[in-house]
Amino acid sequence: MKIVKIILVTALLFVYTNIDVCASAPKTSGRAAILMDGGSGRVLYEHNSRERLPMASTTKIMTAIVALEYGKLEDKITIPQEASGVEGSSIWLSPGEIHSLEDLLYGLMLRSGNDAATAIALHIGGSVEGFAAIMNSMAEKIGAYDTNFVNPHGLHHDEHYTTAYDLALITSYGLRNPKFETIVSAKYHTIPWEGHEWDRVMRNKNTLLWSYDGANGVKTGFTKKAGRCFVGSAKREGMQLVSVVLNCGPMFEESAALMDHGFANYRSVTVVEENQFIQSLPVIKGKQDEVELTAERGYSVALNDKEIEQLHVRRVLADELEAPVETGQWVGSLQIYLKDELLEEIPIVTGHAVEKRSIWDFFHRLVNIWR
Repeated sequence: MKIVKIILVTALLFVYTNIDVCASAPKTSGRAAILMDGGSGRVLYEHNSRERLPMASTTKIMTAIVALEYGKLEDKITIPQEASGVEGSSIWLSPGEIHSLEDLLYGLMLRSGNDAATAIALHIGGSVEGFAAIMNSMAEKIGAYDTNFVNPHGLHHDEHYTTAYDLALITSYGLRNPKFETIVSAKYHTIPWEGHEWDRVMRNKNTLLWSYDGANGVKTGFTKKAGRCFVGSAKREGMQLVSVVLNCGPMFEESAALMDHGFANYRSVTVVEENQFIQSLPVIKGKQDEVELTAERGYSVALNDKEIEQLHVRRVLADELEAPVETGQWVGSLQIYLKDELLEEIPIVTGHAVEKRSIWDFFHRLVNIWR
């Protein structure tokens, strides 16, 4: 490649009007809180968001993520003795019952079953400790570096903690999985109850699903050490918000207030779409003289009306490529800035392959020139 050049390009802006910008963000009575744009991970409001705290049953958000990525919904799980009679919230599992992983996930997220969490952990990880190791590996992958899991349910342990910021990151990641969103947004679910005349009919503990427009999750939690904890989420007009409050008495009310602030002040702005054409680039010694370049992935971000005017994109790209060129080959990036802050860097890749020109191709071209 030749020396990289940086071209300042016109920002890809979507102008919104009549956006009512509040003078100040809401206050919280919680120990920690955050409001995050779930699509981009941008923080829209925070209070003590990096303080390590116990999180009670909001732990189960990661339990569900790991189960969905490492298990199969149709897996049949025989409930072991260790998963029956676990202290705290329960869906009353008995040893020897057989349930699908999918049904256990509903029991986990709607009724916060510690027994369901344990059964899932033993099925996926072989042991609680083994499953916790997978949870921690997943947290690191997501970027939740101030989080440590010891168990799948959130019963108190001094080494079991997270931050409001990390929990929002984890939840945003989970909501990108359609099945995760389907489960955490369900108001009711019924699973069999062998030996009883009725099935287990479960009602979601998240009251915002009934009262908040666009609510689509996520999870409540409580222990004496952690206090009342809640991760809420809602989606309107393509913008996914995630709110976290830890050790907060009025957890539903304050979570709703945080999301009200987000929806009142921000709109989701699509800066680049997945596979969007960027430009063509010359190819040296190729069977084709140029290759089309595309954005490897899309990017949308929550912005207010003033911030939209401050958005700009830099294109970092080589002058040309030399054949052979592979499909999806990285050749540069789109750097998305909000004023002087780098929000995201999107890889620019080749849209198709270009083979290297052979000596016969050279002569063929020469003959065509002189015809």
